[in-house]
Amino acid sequence: MDVSYEGTKREIATDKGVLRYHEAGEGPPLILLHGSGIGVSGWRNYRSNLATFAQHFHCYVLEFPGFGISDPVDGHPVVTAGSSVTRFMNALNIESAAMIGNSMGGVVGSNVAMRHPERVKKLVTIGGVGPNIFSQNPSEGTRLLQEFADGPTREKLIRWLRCMVHDPGIITEERIEERWESAKDPESHKSLSAMYGSKAFAAQQKMTSESNRPPYWSMMHGVQCPTLLTWGLDDRQCPPDMPMIPLRLIPNAELHIFPNCGHWVMVEAKEAFERVTLEFLLR
Repeated sequence: MDVSYEGTKREIATDKGVLRYHEAGEGPPLILLHGSGIGVSGWRNYRSNLATFAQHFHCYVLEFPGFGISDPVDGHPVVTAGSSVTRFMNALNIESAAMIGNSMGGVVGSNVAMRHPERVKKLVTIGGVGPNIFSQNPSEGTRLLQEFADGPTREKLIRWLRCMVHDPGIITEERIEERWESAKDPESHKSLSAMYGSKAFAAQQKMTSESNRPPYWSMMHGVQCPTLLTWGLDDRQCPPDMPMIPLRLIPNAELHIFPNCGHWVMVEAKEAFERVTLEFLLR
């Protein structure tokens, strides 16, 4: 079963511009939130999973502002992504929904669950959430993103893509060209630089250390909905020590780690991820 790009593509106007998304299936609402990175989009994150989830849910793959598809808005990409989720739900009259968030999307979903607990029924995260405990910070993947943000080249893109997976065979020429073409979009690169460029990264680190606000992961006891943390054992972007604190803090959390799998769990462990996630969501 396949889902075509044009057949699922939608858009909706909000008070802060047009949000674009993909829609498929019938049933309870399920919102899929994409990650950050080079040439990323919701469609590229979840296109291979959408058909499976659409058999059980009314699925919405949201494209965050500032990644070259939905209209951009001012602000840090993680913050604007979070506000876009509630804007999107309000525009479509979705009172509450289950959510799947990949990497940054998991952080966004967690923040929505903490600030608007009535909007998130269940949460599935794919890497991303939590602090580095034993592993180096920034991680190998984050350092490669920073190198690309500071001076984009096709070779730097390939190095980062290969860091995302356990099996390098997944990184085909087609995938490389698709990401490279999208990475040229000015808005997409602006968001990447705001998150990973060396100057922006240093400024964020300084602002975090000087502010009195605790990091988001230290407040994850506020995530009250049932939560499934999923991870690749060989994740070099977000190493598998990161979920230990969220697993302890979130009152109703469980963790599933997939062997022989990197950061792109939904791609590299596709069938196993879908099986585990559906069992959790339908439980």
